[in-house]
Amino acid sequence: MSSLRREGREAAVQFLYSLDQNPAPDASGLELFWTVHQAGPGARKFAESLIGGVIARRREVDERLTQALSNWALDRLEVVDRNVLRLAIYEMFFCLETPPIVAINEAIEVARRLGTPDSPRFINGVLDELKKQLSRPLRTPEPGPRTGRPQPVRPPQPENDSTVEPLREPADQSPT
Repeated sequence: MSSLRREGREAAVQFLYSLDQNPAPDASGLELFWTVHQAGPGARKFAESLIGGVIARRREVDERLTQALSNWALDRLEVVDRNVLRLAIYEMFFCLETPPIVAINEAIEVARRLGTPDSPRFINGVLDELKKQLSRPLRTPEPGPRTGRPQPVRPPQPENDSTVEPLREPADQSPT
């Protein structure tokens, strides 16, 4: 038996796969997907939050993925592998609530169920390379509210950036 989150991840990958093959101009594609894909309300809600995040960050996710692929073009990947990687990269880099190691392990398991026999090893290799770029803890979620939905990762703030001028109090404009 799979967990609610794994069920949501598998549904998200299946939807992203279908979107890759037949781009829908509006939300009707997601509505149609749920008419043929059965999932409980919790898995569905989780899947929709992941789908929305991957779609919203697709350019950034694909840039990271393309950089990690050595001698491979994004469009040459198996469609399932490409979308498992997109989902995992979104969770690793843009979700506070999912520890990156969990995102990697879940991606491998989803690839084992939905991909080819070579998919898990390939997915692991690509994500292991991307893991080196992370600046957050690998095994623990970032502190923050526990909503049950992925939380966006905030970019790190520079501690002392000399290019940013400090705030100054406005000069006293009163006549003397």
